[in-house]
Amino acid sequence: MWKLLAGSILAFGLALSPAWASTPKDTLVIAKNIDDIVSLDPAEAFEPSANELVTNLYDRLVGYDAADVTKLVPAAAESYTVSDDGKTITFKLRPGLKFQSGNPVTADDVVFSMQRVIALNLTPAFILTQFGWTPANVTQLVKAVDPKNRMQRCRSDPFRASRAWTGPSLPTIAAW
Repeated sequence: MWKLLAGSILAFGLALSPAWASTPKDTLVIAKNIDDIVSLDPAEAFEPSANELVTNLYDRLVGYDAADVTKLVPAAAESYTVSDDGKTITFKLRPGLKFQSGNPVTADDVVFSMQRVIALNLTPAFILTQFGWTPANVTQLVKAVDPKNRMQRCRSDPFRASRAWTGPSLPTIAAW
């Protein structure tokens, strides 16, 4: 009985005492509230905190020019072309892209990721559905031209360069 009482008093005392820790002088400590994260899956993540992480975890096909953020530039894509009618964009992947596993990234992988966003129909899907992509038509509109390095995205009306191209779920290479 005395051991239980002594143990309880000790535990209670330790719970009330402050924990002291010091940060080395050459270390920056950053704290962030991340309770808004639902998932780090790029087909589901859409909250501010998740977007910050997903943007750093996955590569995008295109991104913003650092000198002029009004311009889109190739990122994981080596280049891209837009058809004369503005309805088809063809991306050529940068050579040598690899997943963390060491496996090469192919156009089929990128197409899978894009089609998966639409098929799951979670929050980020609304970005892609603006292009007219639906679960019923995405396999015809987003496809690999050459499974190794080229893919196309098509729509019924002309593409316009927009922020949606660079959103975390649109041109993201998902590494599963």
